[in-house]
Amino acid sequence: MHPRLAHDLAALPELLENTRGLAEQVLAGLGDRPVAPHPPFPAPDPLPGGGAGLAGALEKFAQRWEPGFSGSAGPRYLGFVTGGTTPAALAGDWLTGVFDQNNTSGADTSAVALERETVGWLRELLGLSPEHTGAFVAGATASNFTGLAIAREWLGEQRGVRVGQSGVAALGDFEVLSCTPHASIPKALSMLGAGRDRLRRLPAQPGREAVDLGALRAALEEQQGRPAIVVANAGTVNTTDFDDLRAIAAMRAEFPFWLHVDAAFGGFAALSPGHAHLVDGIAEADSVCVDLHKWLNVPYDAAVQFSRRRDLQVAVFQNSAAYLGVPEGEPDFLHLTPDNSRRLRALAAWFSLTAYGVEGHRDIVTRNIASARALAGKLATLQGVRVFEPVRLNVVCFTVPGDTLRVVRAIAETGEAFLTPTVHEGGPAIRAAFSNWRTTDADVDRVFAAVRKVLT
Repeated sequence: MHPRLAHDLAALPELLENTRGLAEQVLAGLGDRPVAPHPPFPAPDPLPGGGAGLAGALEKFAQRWEPGFSGSAGPRYLGFVTGGTTPAALAGDWLTGVFDQNNTSGADTSAVALERETVGWLRELLGLSPEHTGAFVAGATASNFTGLAIAREWLGEQRGVRVGQSGVAALGDFEVLSCTPHASIPKALSMLGAGRDRLRRLPAQPGREAVDLGALRAALEEQQGRPAIVVANAGTVNTTDFDDLRAIAAMRAEFPFWLHVDAAFGGFAALSPGHAHLVDGIAEADSVCVDLHKWLNVPYDAAVQFSRRRDLQVAVFQNSAAYLGVPEGEPDFLHLTPDNSRRLRALAAWFSLTAYGVEGHRDIVTRNIASARALAGKLATLQGVRVFEPVRLNVVCFTVPGDTLRVVRAIAETGEAFLTPTVHEGGPAIRAAFSNWRTTDADVDRVFAAVRKVLT
């Protein structure tokens, strides 16, 4: 054994304690850590030869790289839709590395059964049907990709071809209909070989990001009986708008289409008594995307895809190697997702759900919604600021006078908050997305103070 490895193995308890100490220090200072540090960052070092051992690596990381890491796990990082990490989820994530399970087959580990249990809990939490089966994937993009891959296979089934065998060209012409799709939808279509041009963007309702149901009906009528794919939104990026899922699902009585619902973070509206109606009808979807490293507050690299047609899912993702066996009964996960080797992504979510249950995660959701509304109310008092109303859920979208990108950069340079730019109603805007379990009223005040300071 290499001397450095042998030393680290012998000193592992002490080294892990040192690592814990650094983590404890970072977490203790998270509330005051600069939310978005800026360059210059260190230049790359040469590839290490003999290595410095874990103690040396820990020291070098603390000196060179840790100061430049953002406070994205903290309460005032409002860019994108980024959750934090609950204490239980952090413990689960650490133990994921400790056990290092290749969570593909139940032949040698109970980890597969744990993932199935966790998926079942999430299905119930989100109000999906017992027919929906699921698996963990890396993120919303992978989840949307998986759902649309199954939808592509369904299109083939309607036309008497097996797309997984014959290729997407065997499908001929088809359309994917959506109003305000997330950028991961055209990306997924590109990766699937369908092409970004397959996506047909439909008109929204006046002043909304939700699809005009009349326009959707007209688009489906234009198919003249040809099967299509409809991508509905449960929470758009800019204004967290929701398509009328039940009304869309009801159209399947007249038109053949696969209904995919992108509920990456909006699906968690199901936890809020005042907002659960927004996801009414989600149980009728053929496939659903939900992203856990957003509002469930587990570490990055955790999402789930749900589908009603596991048979078609296996047809797409089956791995036919002799040593893996035939996917019979309850298929191993390597037959259900793009990954063969896959870490135990479910463990962090299992820990957080076990530790805090539905009620604890409902508290996170309802507090974040209240924080968004509070910030919107404060921003509306600033001269020249326009807040797009209503604030439906956890995202505040607003415009500012002057150069929007300059304002976003200036807010980040205060170290107090990080917000992201966007385009809404044809013009530049700013988004503040609340999804962190740590965020308090005091944090809302600090974010508002940072925005006000930049604008005045």
